[in-house]
Amino acid sequence: MAFISRHVSSLPAYLFSEFARKKQKLQEKGVDVIDLGIGAPDLSPPEFVIDKLVEELGVAENHRYSSYSGCKEFKEAVASFYQRRYQVDLDPEEEVLALIGSKEGIAHLIQAVVDPGDKVIVPDPGYPVYEKAVHLTRGEMVRLPLDASHGFLPDFNRVPIHHAEQAKLMLLNYPGNPTAATADKKAFLNAVTYAEKYHLAIANDAAYDLLTFGDYQSPSILQIPGAKDRTVEFGSLSKSFSMAGWRIGYAVGNKEIIQGLATLKSNMDTSQFLPVQKAAAAALNSDLASVEENNRIYQERMEKMHTALRELGIKAKKPRGTLFLWAEVPRGYRSMDFADKLLEESGVIVTPGSAFGEGGEGYFRIALTVPAKRLEEVIRRWKRLGIGGG
Repeated sequence: MAFISRHVSSLPAYLFSEFARKKQKLQEKGVDVIDLGIGAPDLSPPEFVIDKLVEELGVAENHRYSSYSGCKEFKEAVASFYQRRYQVDLDPEEEVLALIGSKEGIAHLIQAVVDPGDKVIVPDPGYPVYEKAVHLTRGEMVRLPLDASHGFLPDFNRVPIHHAEQAKLMLLNYPGNPTAATADKKAFLNAVTYAEKYHLAIANDAAYDLLTFGDYQSPSILQIPGAKDRTVEFGSLSKSFSMAGWRIGYAVGNKEIIQGLATLKSNMDTSQFLPVQKAAAAALNSDLASVEENNRIYQERMEKMHTALRELGIKAKKPRGTLFLWAEVPRGYRSMDFADKLLEESGVIVTPGSAFGEGGEGYFRIALTVPAKRLEEVIRRWKRLGIGGG
């Protein structure tokens, strides 16, 4: 007798866990593996956030259950952040929801919105969780092709009209993973207009909203007039505040969708540990100087790797944000084969573009999540290998 459902059994292993297995095997052989695969920040959280966590750990009341939707301090901090950063007004009680990381929230949102057989428009290439969450709800994924000719922004003309008419939800992700594409308000206006035409709900994954370079500031889709009528946006403290392991994020926007997600989550979890929420509130209420310093470090790494790729003859557009470079695989390789070659012959993990959907074939993703000296070692290894023919 099989104890696991057919639906879960049909899920492939999460790609990053497979690379972790390969990494462990090489390390057991003594290989110095440099991991540029998963987008896990290597920088430390701000000291004042850690201090706040320690302070709140000493408060006995904080070791009780949180309220299901998150504590008052955290939800008010999210609302205040949106007002300061985007001039978007949010009701902390009805339009803000604490999450145990945005990954969890996105997966549960799809369960809260999608019935079996419903169509969901999903970016391709895109974060693998989107497709897997649709699969687990027994929904039907409709590809939203993203490609370089359109700046990896949505080209809604490429979605068949009959699919759009039958779809219930559309997922977006800007700044984008894996492509590192960034959107402006015009792109978000086009998305909201399209969603209004076809009566779609929208969920924008904005996990990288604060991780930007130069004078670029990522907008919020909720800045678009009328967006809140059908849109929610997800945020995370994992990337910008280096709090990945803390598992704290939020969903904001349309009251009906937020409350539906809150109902689902209240039946499945009891929100995040209160000291984590209160420390996260301190982060969001800060002047963001720590975020700016982290961005400076990531930009230096990006510039270093982008220059090296160009010298190697590998094409990659210089991004305006995220932790990633999205680079073209050299001619003659499939993306998985190329990633395997880099791991086996240089001891460097990158993520093949095919891990992010059909549209990712022909690319590989580099995560800028190791110090500059380790990136210099990566560059030396790749130059010895001659990977791009440059």
